[in-house]
Amino acid sequence: MSGLALIKTITQGQQSNYRGQCDERFLPLAQVLSQIQPEPISGGAAVSVYFRGQPVAELYTGEASPNVTWSAEHMALSYSTGKAVLVTLTHILASQGFLDYDTPIAQYWAEFAQNGKEKITLRHVLSHQSGLYDIRHTIDSAAQMLNWQDMLQAYEQAAPRFAEGTATAYQALSFGWLVGGVIEKVMQKSLAEVMQRYLVEPLQLDGAYFGVPDEQLYRVARPFPQKVRPKQTTTPAKPRQPLTTDGLRPLSLTERVMRLSGMNPYDAEDALVPRKMGKFDFFSDETLQAVIPSANGVFTANSLAKMYAMLANKGIWQGQTLIQPHIFEDLSCIQTYARDKVMPVPMHWRLGYHRVFTLGKRVPNAFGHIGYNGSGAWCDPTRELSFSYIHNIKAGSMTGDYRLWWLTQTALRCADEILTGRKGWF
Repeated sequence: MSGLALIKTITQGQQSNYRGQCDERFLPLAQVLSQIQPEPISGGAAVSVYFRGQPVAELYTGEASPNVTWSAEHMALSYSTGKAVLVTLTHILASQGFLDYDTPIAQYWAEFAQNGKEKITLRHVLSHQSGLYDIRHTIDSAAQMLNWQDMLQAYEQAAPRFAEGTATAYQALSFGWLVGGVIEKVMQKSLAEVMQRYLVEPLQLDGAYFGVPDEQLYRVARPFPQKVRPKQTTTPAKPRQPLTTDGLRPLSLTERVMRLSGMNPYDAEDALVPRKMGKFDFFSDETLQAVIPSANGVFTANSLAKMYAMLANKGIWQGQTLIQPHIFEDLSCIQTYARDKVMPVPMHWRLGYHRVFTLGKRVPNAFGHIGYNGSGAWCDPTRELSFSYIHNIKAGSMTGDYRLWWLTQTALRCADEILTGRKGWF
């Protein structure tokens, strides 16, 4: 969307196309959610916000499926937004003494100690410094991602692309099997069982899954079917360019410019695109019921915002200390400022979370995680604020999109008006 079209959408869109509850101090957030809903209607979205430990916005717009209005029960696949759910569970387990960030993973998971991985720790993985970001050369087909045990074995045998702690590369897909595998080895229970006991039940989350049960599939808001366009006369497809002397596909102009800046575009492809990815459907029943924690977490907006509300309160929720103070201090501390080999922007990785992207507001102590489809959730302990945004609109971007950025900025401005008497833009 062009800048002019974006401004028109935000300033001229309908402001009342939303449902749910909203504290009047956060009403601008409801209006923005309404304005950014695509026209004609092609899906829906939900936003949830907690402030000072209390829900202040539970908002819905559009449809979860054709002719089905989005409501509180609906969940959405949120891609990498779910990584933060997995790592929050990890920090809860660390707080109870089950895990230590600096113990070699091989001490928990003996089979992991192959091909130079003997010294890799959970801290290396959580901060994306393990060197295990490659999926393209680790499995033969994206379809293997549907098999949890198969993927654990694949990463038992994988070799890191660089020595642990010497560089940073976003483990876009591998992250979930690395962290989830450690949890299962330590707890001797399935990831689903551990998550239910230590995260879902204590927080009373109303919808949070890596692997959606049969009886919950009806709640998942999936992208609307694309309208079939009339056939048009097409020009013959351009012949494929020959591979390079290294056997790689030729880079696009944008990628060549990226390479001049010091990034290797093939690294991103290796992290994000397993072979035969074009045939893989994240929204099929089979995929929604698989366990792919880096990419197929399914949540309600409220579940994400409530989890982050606990983090905004430094690990305490309704009298329960889920995350010990020393663990919270560690998880919220930036682990590396190094340039990421995969992500095109500075991420400031903490232990499993990254910086929060805004349209101007300064949030040095905020952290969260975004997803490929533009979903996202975060908290700012300084403001005692948490936020989540989920949707079923067809979109894709490694750094979110204007909807997420605009909603984030609006939530922060509303909170600042309460806290300081001034909304401000920065």
